[in-house]
Amino acid sequence: METSRRTVIAAAAAAGLTAATIGTAHASGGKKPVRELFGRLADGTRVHRWSLENGGTRLKVLSYGGIVQSLEIPDRHGRYANVSLGFDNIEDYVAKTPYFGALIGRYGNRIAKGQFTLDGTSHQLSVNDGVNSLHGGAKGFDKHVWDVEGFASGSDVGLVLHYTSIDGEMGYPGTLRAKVTYTLTRHGDWRIDYEATTDKATVVNLTSHVYWNLAGEGSGSVYDHELEIAASRYTPVDSGLIPTGELAKVAGTPFDFRRSKTVGRDIRVAHQQLLYGKGIDHNWVLDKGITTRPEHVATLRDPSSGRSLRIASNEPGLQFYSGNFLDGTLVGTGGHIYRQGDALCLETQHFPDSPNHPSFPSTVLRPGQTYRTSTVHSFGA
Repeated sequence: METSRRTVIAAAAAAGLTAATIGTAHASGGKKPVRELFGRLADGTRVHRWSLENGGTRLKVLSYGGIVQSLEIPDRHGRYANVSLGFDNIEDYVAKTPYFGALIGRYGNRIAKGQFTLDGTSHQLSVNDGVNSLHGGAKGFDKHVWDVEGFASGSDVGLVLHYTSIDGEMGYPGTLRAKVTYTLTRHGDWRIDYEATTDKATVVNLTSHVYWNLAGEGSGSVYDHELEIAASRYTPVDSGLIPTGELAKVAGTPFDFRRSKTVGRDIRVAHQQLLYGKGIDHNWVLDKGITTRPEHVATLRDPSSGRSLRIASNEPGLQFYSGNFLDGTLVGTGGHIYRQGDALCLETQHFPDSPNHPSFPSTVLRPGQTYRTSTVHSFGA
């Protein structure tokens, strides 16, 4: 049975750890986040790192790309580990990162040939993934410095991040004003609230690209992690990882995670979709559909540490990526080399290539409308 964060904190206290040690908030609420200089870009622009702590969760976020540089949670014995992949310097984030921990926009995931038509006008986007556009193009939201403000409100602490994407940036129409709020609650939940407005009709699909390893970054493969996804269908892809338009049943395939199973159980089955992705890199069609409030969509658990992650969202899709392209060329925050399968991503979002599939949930945003979506990550041990 999954243990609540309160139980973990109580157990840690019984073991002699103080409230300050395990990161609980004071009765008056959490402490305001602390800012420090992390590095500078080539043009001299400063990149800051913000440190937050509340309810037993410790979070470090960069102003560059809104990147989660570190997220620490305790195991069943109250011992902390950073469960997200990343780097210890800004240079690697700029030159090498496969979107470690980043805010993704304007459009998370792929758009075929970097093209779409909206209201009769064709748009050509930046192409950066073969012939396709991925995660907003060559310089997406993950490669910009965001304006960041820290806050402590009641029992919550967090950050408010702002970025304005000008009309035509990476080929997207309209000036998009994005606001993303990271909140750590008194229970240690990490909540992301996304908002955006535009002055011209455009498409938008924001998400977070944290690479999870609940045993701790650099500890090895996540194939023994247990995963459950509340989805009966997924979107098959072609050889370029673009959805075919079909909403296929997961039953009888390696993509059936309706009941919890280990990530690696079926990952080497000779299935054409796994061959295309060199593993799993697919969108699940969540059974709940689009909802007004975040609802449970997935649970990830590491049996060795007891750590668990529950994800709730109001989005209709979940992109599950099994770290297929980690190739042993990257060295992470703990000084370990990252190899294939050393982490996985669970990205709540709308479907890939939606602008070219009228049957998919729409990602169009028009003037006068406000894009809003939320995702909540709850931790246990």
